[in-house]
Amino acid sequence: MASYAAAKKTHKHSVASSKYSHTKKSTVKNKSNRYALVKYKSGRNDSNTRIKLRLHRQKASMVYADVYDGSGPLQLASAKALVINQQTGETIFAKNTNQSTPIASVTKLMTAMVMLDAHLPMDEILYIADEDVDYIKGTRSRLVVGSSLTRGELLQLALMSSENRAASALGRNFPGGNSAFISAMNSKAHALGMKATQFYDATGLDSNNISTAEDLVKMVNAAYHYPEIRQVTTTASQEITLYGRQTPVNFVNTNSLVRGSDWVIGLSKTGFINEAGRCLVMQAEISGQPMIIVLLDSAGKLSRIGDANRIRKWIEHNEVNLLGQNVSG
Repeated sequence: MASYAAAKKTHKHSVASSKYSHTKKSTVKNKSNRYALVKYKSGRNDSNTRIKLRLHRQKASMVYADVYDGSGPLQLASAKALVINQQTGETIFAKNTNQSTPIASVTKLMTAMVMLDAHLPMDEILYIADEDVDYIKGTRSRLVVGSSLTRGELLQLALMSSENRAASALGRNFPGGNSAFISAMNSKAHALGMKATQFYDATGLDSNNISTAEDLVKMVNAAYHYPEIRQVTTTASQEITLYGRQTPVNFVNTNSLVRGSDWVIGLSKTGFINEAGRCLVMQAEISGQPMIIVLLDSAGKLSRIGDANRIRKWIEHNEVNLLGQNVSG
């Protein structure tokens, strides 16, 4: 409710600002060399329009999530979505599954698999370097340059808390360096049959990291077979002592469903950059069946969580074995 009130307040503020701009006055010089008072309307720029649209969609998504009981058609805020029965391979729900899109920090699942495939010592001490700082998008991090962590701790922070500097450090300390790591990521994608996927960095900050919902189901299924990834991505929080600090710092999972819900989740990863929208991939048990859920390019901050809850209600309300006959909802 607090999030809803904040979104509503922000929306009202945007509307009020827009109304003010519509009645703004100015003085112009007419032909008789006198100044006349004129009213003008300032056109809505694309940015404001997008913000208002996102707020509206987010608010509508939150309301719909609260009232939806699974009996009606499944409507999702995510632009691309795919739900697969992991055990049978049956498609339960599909929406724009073959459209390529940036995948943001969902990338880190591939980062983790490639790093684990190399069988590097997890207790080796690595350092956060200036090369790991995001100077392009300016994302923040509590991992200051010079921080020392084990490779295992970096893996946990990269997956659980989506720490970009941690993911960057993992790639940078790969045998052969960053270029070899990116090459290994793309080779792994090819081996998994991810034909529409391309990686350019280990963090997901590069919007050229693209994939499709169909490809990401393959990646999530592969990542699920790594016990380390399952354990780390389903940990709610972890305290880690950082360089220069007396007390440990608490890092939390970016997926609120892992932090506090009755979901049975086996793997989870979120992602967000402006180009990708809000993303969420999960392996979870619903109605006694293992499901892989891929949600991409969701507009609102909370809408991907709302989509996941709607999917669960829809599956629980209907007969699982019959859902595949109507995959578009």
